[in-house]
Amino acid sequence: MLVFDSLETGPLMTNCYIVGDSETKEAAVIDPGGHAGAIRSALERHGLTCKTIINTHTHFDHVGGNADLKEATGAEILVHPAEAGWLKNVGEHAKMFGISGASSPPADRTVDQGDVIEVGAIRLEVLHTPGHSPGSISLVVASEGKILVGDLVFAGSIGRTDLPGGSLDTLLDSVKTKLYPHPDDTKLYSGHGPVTTLGRERRSNPFLTGRYT
Repeated sequence: MLVFDSLETGPLMTNCYIVGDSETKEAAVIDPGGHAGAIRSALERHGLTCKTIINTHTHFDHVGGNADLKEATGAEILVHPAEAGWLKNVGEHAKMFGISGASSPPADRTVDQGDVIEVGAIRLEVLHTPGHSPGSISLVVASEGKILVGDLVFAGSIGRTDLPGGSLDTLLDSVKTKLYPHPDDTKLYSGHGPVTTLGRERRSNPFLTGRYT
């Protein structure tokens, strides 16, 4: 059975998600932005062991807890190949926002479109959804009607595209080709802000319905 939890972590209050299997007690932690102690406490509360750390992309606010969490759990770090090399430059990216000390270990392996990450009996299907960054990915929990979309789209907005490697056209294409095929009642869990649904964003998100499309 799926165990699903979230908490806000790191200097930009990034949504960190825990996806676990209640039978095997294995878990994946998605986008640990920081506060690794709080993440470990949440894992312990559910009786879970972190086996995998998945970064939907490698901006500093989504990877700030990688080092501490990996040291504490031995979990492997997964990213898209387009950004595997970016992890070594996390500190430079953080300095753009006036934040120092950010770092991350290198990725243990990479994942791409069509790959499946297994967390016990839970399957996370990988979608390559660039636009906010070249290696952004989304994670589909098809059995639960959930997609973890990173900073691709938010409730009523979209991820910024003015950072290195960002592209508005590419982001909009990712939404339309990778998210739109899913049912309207699919819940979207973003890197920041509240949960929304695909149907709500398809109908009312101004970036998806207005002059940007």
